[in-house]
Amino acid sequence: MVGTQTTKAASAPQPHRAPPSLLYMVKQVELVVRSHLDELVRPSGITALQYTALTVLERHDGLSAAQLARDSFVTAQSIADLVRSLETRGLIRRERNPRNRRELLIALTAEGRELLDRHAGPVRELEERMVRELTAHQTEQLRTALSKAWHALS
Repeated sequence: MVGTQTTKAASAPQPHRAPPSLLYMVKQVELVVRSHLDELVRPSGITALQYTALTVLERHDGLSAAQLARDSFVTAQSIADLVRSLETRGLIRRERNPRNRRELLIALTAEGRELLDRHAGPVRELEERMVRELTAHQTEQLRTALSKAWHALS
């Protein structure tokens, strides 16, 4: 009788489960990437958010705090502490905007560039690990799809 119950239970149809939402999956990837990135940059005394801000400045030097906040995915309120910390460490500098003397522009210092250079290899390896099971074409499709998704919500 026990064998009969086990067979019935094993052959009973499983309830249909919807796949996880894309929002959930994107958040899961973001959390695991941030965790690994925090581990990589911790020896340099910075956080993943600070590292992200430095990479934004590497691509677009001379941003206002508001622009840096937007591009670094932090609130305008929290960017002040982040900028102050990076400036204290000598990784960035603030300069008056020559076109608008009331505005300060943020730029990388040589020390900030050196820190990014030290982490370039390990960060590239993390990204390669993330897409290891994708073809080059699938990786490019993922990059395009994520960019389109971001633009649709921005």
